[in-house]
Amino acid sequence: MNLILFDPAELDRPLLREDARARHLLEVLRCGAGVRFDAGVVNGPRGKGWITGEDATGLRLAFEWGAPPPPIDPIDLILGLPRPQTARRLLRELASLGVRRMDFVRTEKGEPSYAGSRLWSTGEWRRHLRDGVEQAFCTRLPAVEWGRALPEAVGGAPAGGIRLALDNYEAVVPLSRWRPEGWEGVRLAIGGERGWSGEERDLLRAAGYCLVGLGERVLRQETAALAAVVMVKVRLGWI
Repeated sequence: MNLILFDPAELDRPLLREDARARHLLEVLRCGAGVRFDAGVVNGPRGKGWITGEDATGLRLAFEWGAPPPPIDPIDLILGLPRPQTARRLLRELASLGVRRMDFVRTEKGEPSYAGSRLWSTGEWRRHLRDGVEQAFCTRLPAVEWGRALPEAVGGAPAGGIRLALDNYEAVVPLSRWRPEGWEGVRLAIGGERGWSGEERDLLRAAGYCLVGLGERVLRQETAALAAVVMVKVRLGWI
């Protein structure tokens, strides 16, 4: 952890010893009383924390806060719902890169049972988001939704902004040669491990999405998503 995140309601409570953050402070950072560490409030400011005391049950902490980090870059992703182990990687790495929203949708070629995974039903997905932003030394968590059908996600999107969809077969331009127009934000659609169906390509085009490619190689969904987000940020001058 480069930054240890806390929910606002946790700030005035002891941190239990069995909490992974307490173990990290004591066993990895080797923080003793008064030793400062980097801390943040979820969707709030960053600052410093330190241990003011401890007992058999947990650690007592104090904090000193600075300014909140800037807003997340306005990149909203539509992702074909992947198998759970892939979704875990996507949640962590895309949160680390800094996207505003991830919408994991059901697609015609995807496996609908993935939406019922324990990753989603138990709330485990939140832990992977936090891991990602802690790595990135940020407090801003992306919004996440899962289980909607692609037409609902596409049709419910606000008007305006740049709309791109990755596609291996019918891309009209490589993403590296795409010329951005407008600055209202980016909606980027990435299919699941089997890609889009013909009907889904038609749906995306009708909704104003430009089909773009990443070259001749067929990439895993998580590799394509990370590469595409980085390229979009570079093209827009955000990194």
